[in-house]
Amino acid sequence: MSGQMFSVKGLESGYGQSQVIHDLNFDVAKKEIVAVMGRNGMGKTTLFKTLMGILPAFGGSISVDGRALEGLDTYRRVQEGIAYVPQGRMIFSHMTVLENIQTGLPSSANGIVPEELYALFPVLFDMRARRGGNLSGGQQQQLAIARALATNPKVLLLDEPTEGIQPSIIKDIAKSLREIRELRDLTIIVSEQVLSFTLDIADRFFVIDKGKFVYENQRANVDDKVISSYLSI
Repeated sequence: MSGQMFSVKGLESGYGQSQVIHDLNFDVAKKEIVAVMGRNGMGKTTLFKTLMGILPAFGGSISVDGRALEGLDTYRRVQEGIAYVPQGRMIFSHMTVLENIQTGLPSSANGIVPEELYALFPVLFDMRARRGGNLSGGQQQQLAIARALATNPKVLLLDEPTEGIQPSIIKDIAKSLREIRELRDLTIIVSEQVLSFTLDIADRFFVIDKGKFVYENQRANVDDKVISSYLSI
C-alpha cells in the first residue's frame, strides 16, 4: 500500500439540529481496506451518507486522491471516484441483473459490462437476464457491488455488506473484495458489525461509538476482545 487516497478531516454531520458525527479524522491509503466497526445507531451509516453527500456535513473536509469533495452533489462525488453500496443493497428489483450493472457504467462503455466484473461474480453472468428482485440476498449484494464497480471508482464504500447474508456467501464476498483490491488498486472502506468478516479482509480497524472513533489499530495488532466489547454493549 502506498499513497494517501482518501482523507477526512474534522468531519461533523447529523440530521437537522441533531449532531451525530463528531470531529472524525482519518486517512486511507491506496489499496488499503479499512473497517469501521460499531453497533447500530453509533453513526456508521450517517458517516457513509455524509461522505457521499447524501447528508450535508456540518463541518470538516473530505478528499479523494487530493481532490476536495465538500459541497459536491452525490453524482459529482461518484465522478470524482467514490462508489457506495448502501445498507440494504438498494438494487433495482424490477430491472435485470444486466440492466442494474449498466446503470453504473460510464456513457463511454456503451452499455458493455467489463468481463472482469462477471469474472469476479460469475453468478451474475449466469443470471444476467434475471430480475434483481428474484435474486437471493447474497446475489443481490454481489450485484450491488458490481454496479458500484462499474463506475470505475478509486474508493469503494460498503455499508454493512454482510447483513442478512448466509456465511458461505459472506466468505465469497470477502474473497471477491480482496481480488478487487488487487485487480483495481482499489481503496475499500467497509462498515460492519460482523468481526469475523472484517478480520478476513481489513488492514486497519476503527471502532465508532456515539459518532466518535474510540479505537484504532492495524490488523496485526487488533485485540478481538476489545472490538467485540464495543459491538456487544
